[in-house]
Amino acid sequence: MSDQPFVIVEALYPGMTQLDFTGPHTVFSRIPNTKTIVASEPGGEIESEGGLVFAGTKRLAEIERCDLLFVPGGLATTDVINDLAFMAEFKRLAGTARYLTSVCTGSLVLGAAGLLKGRRAACHWGWRDMLKLFGAEPDPARVARDGDIITGGGVTAGIDFALVVAAELAGDTFAQALQLNIEYAPAPPFNAGRPETAPKEVLELVQARMAKLLPDRLAGAERAAARVM
Repeated sequence: MSDQPFVIVEALYPGMTQLDFTGPHTVFSRIPNTKTIVASEPGGEIESEGGLVFAGTKRLAEIERCDLLFVPGGLATTDVINDLAFMAEFKRLAGTARYLTSVCTGSLVLGAAGLLKGRRAACHWGWRDMLKLFGAEPDPARVARDGDIITGGGVTAGIDFALVVAAELAGDTFAQALQLNIEYAPAPPFNAGRPETAPKEVLELVQARMAKLLPDRLAGAERAAARVM
């Protein structure tokens, strides 16, 4: 890394999933010689899904450039990709960035910005196929890399993703030391974190819930895709 701080911009929006943001932020903010900026289109307070409020975000329009642009996911993703003010600022900053990154359905934002055509990207398993609307190739990996595009799968994959970024910027030894420092050693009580391993009745329960959300989310993704493709 150069003597100049490596600028990371985390682009937030109302209704995002806070762990999509806070997991990576915990890692990003500890990488040496970096400047991490938490931003949003309006600036100020941003309320996440579940009601947790993040205060003091900087307006995206006030940020000249960045080296890495990151966007989290959430149920509101298919709303924000149709927020033309947010998308205009996001696309502008993307044009300055060396790395374009996301977690969960944040990859739909990258897609709606026209940044994933012909590229592989990860996403939450329940909404992964919507990436095809933007000309992207859905990748089932927990962390997917396609050149300068690094994307994470659903929610908790954000920490895996961020450690990959840390290794890219500061080396494997530093990334492993950071993993140890935050005691990231997942040992879940159930083997139900992937559709391939979850019990049949659990998978069907979650799929039924998602099916109720799909029509509105798909309609939002299709509106955004129509502006891109």
